[in-house]
Amino acid sequence: MCDVISQPARAHLRWALVDGVGPLLFSRMCERFGDAQRALAASASELVALPRVSNRSADTFAAQRDAVNIEREIETAATFGVRIICREDEAWPAGLRRIPDPPIVLYVKGELRATDAVALAIVGSRRCSIYGSEQARRFGELLAGAGYTVVSGLARGIDAFAHHGAVDSGGRSVAVFGRDLSDVYPAENRALAERILDCGAWISEYPFGTAVRGGNFPSRNRIIAGMTLGTLVVEAAKRSGALITARLASEYNREVFAVPGRAQDPTSLGANALIRDGAAKLTIGLEDIVDELGDVGVAMHPESGPLASKSERAGSTRASDTAQLTDAERSVFEKISSEPVLQDLVSQRSERPPGEVMAALTSLELKGLIRRLPGNLVQRR
Repeated sequence: MCDVISQPARAHLRWALVDGVGPLLFSRMCERFGDAQRALAASASELVALPRVSNRSADTFAAQRDAVNIEREIETAATFGVRIICREDEAWPAGLRRIPDPPIVLYVKGELRATDAVALAIVGSRRCSIYGSEQARRFGELLAGAGYTVVSGLARGIDAFAHHGAVDSGGRSVAVFGRDLSDVYPAENRALAERILDCGAWISEYPFGTAVRGGNFPSRNRIIAGMTLGTLVVEAAKRSGALITARLASEYNREVFAVPGRAQDPTSLGANALIRDGAAKLTIGLEDIVDELGDVGVAMHPESGPLASKSERAGSTRASDTAQLTDAERSVFEKISSEPVLQDLVSQRSERPPGEVMAALTSLELKGLIRRLPGNLVQRR
């Protein structure tokens, strides 16, 4: 079962299966005791020293912690082809390391990559208009085509169209579930979900056996906001889960974007209000997004030149460090020489999906191995 879960993740999983131990309490627990493994040895009298933990709660936590059957959970994960990871694992999404309430564990089906750190969320109404569906698909295509991983919640409406746009263009997409990974919800998106596995992943923080409940989705939304560089809202009513995601993105110091809608359309009132109140940048094209993302946006721009000197200094990997590259990065890097070459030619020679090639190019650039030149040219540094 070592390919399903690491040793550190086993300790995290035990706590994740204890009722009442949520992400914030678990983070405080790790701060107090050092890590999840040491917290397993803490007595009830030591647990009660944690904020807002009563004597009764401490006794309950200790008893459940010692009785929980993690082996059954691991076996179930293996049955469904799911891995269980924690923040100490290399595959853990980079963005979730920088929020105060990361999941205790993540269940992952498919493949998470380091390049998924360059990701944008697209969220919006389940009951979207034709205009909204067109815009969600359009931005999914634009972002994936520029090398961004598109993250959304696989819900009806805007989420589904955003995922479709990403996978249809050959890019990467990650679906964050509001339930366990044993099945797809809603069922109508099952075929789409299977396509996402070909070029991305499903993730969830919920243990097997977790039913679909309304209360799951706000928690799911914080993962969407936390693992991305920014959130794009495409149609949202006054009271919408998409607005929760936008608020969380702002709290996590991530960018918030919104596509303007018709003035009196109920499905656009929330998105338009974000723009009116200055909580989101009015977004009508890819330029509006990359302009707000600083050096990363410059690196991802389809017609970008070399990165600014500040960004070059940020790339600490030298050419001698190519042994640390992923298969995709190595494949793309081998097609680039010291002489400038067209990105399209690199993509053709690598025989990989365009979105994957763009993500690999971005990662190589941020690692200081290549530089981009005007005219869609790249060369080794």
